Amino acid sequence: MMNEFLIGLQFLTRINLVRQESWSEENFGKSVKFFPAVGAVLGIFFAAATAGEIFLSGGRMTIFIGATFFVLNVILTGGLHCDGLMDTADGIFSGREKEKILEIMKDSRAGAFGVVSLVVVAALQISEIAELVLISAMQTLAAVYSAPIIGRFLMVAMIKKFPYARPQGIGKAFAKFSSEKTLPLAFFETLILFLPLAFFDKKFFLTAFVALIITSIFTMYFGKVVTKKIGGVTGDIYGATEILSETFVLIIFLLTNFLPTLF
Repeated sequence: MMNEFLIGLQFLTRINLVRQESWSEENFGKSVKFFPAVGAVLGIFFAAATAGEIFLSGGRMTIFIGATFFVLNVILTGGLHCDGLMDTADGIFSGREKEKILEIMKDSRAGAFGVVSLVVVAALQISEIAELVLISAMQTLAAVYSAPIIGRFLMVAMIKKFPYARPQGIGKAFAKFSSEKTLPLAFFETLILFLPLAFFDKKFFLTAFVALIITSIFTMYFGKVVTKKIGGVTGDIYGATEILSETFVLIIFLLTNFLPTLF
């Protein structure tokens, strides 16, 4: 099990704890259930970095704190999900037929839709965190810890709930070699990973759970729209799902401050 977790960690991030050069498709599939745990590792990094910046700046450098979250996210993941978002936007918004959309998404060059989508998401994440810091340091830490966990759980949901659109690819191995128990296991794992939030404030646990439900609804809708367009999902769409979900989670943590009666 540890080997499967390490494979997921090394694939989804640039954190290499052990040297692994030989991965089988079966290994990839078995690693899927540990994606939320990989998100927790990243969440701990994000929370630690954010806490350090808030302490050193007295919570005044809010935009810088938000920018650091986004930049650190890119560094630790190698921009994997940003690339998925840009390729997805270029393909889906191209207005072409299925085959051409898949071809555009496979192209390593970034188009106008891709660049704009990344700029919008970056601006949203940076501004959301900046606003959260002004409201509550602890809530900010809860948000940056929860967001990557939920984002990677929803990658699992996308993998298990929708067919793979290409005849070959790593994404197909994820779907083929992950068992039917993968999604419920990942859901239970996600809830367990939320428990540290309740230690600080039960409101944080509740907010994370609500964010999980809302972003899950978004993910299912997104998956259906994409599947209708290209007959399934791809690795790029997994990446787009993750970074868009992170953005939604940060929004929900921010909005709860205006809904005190519910939280």
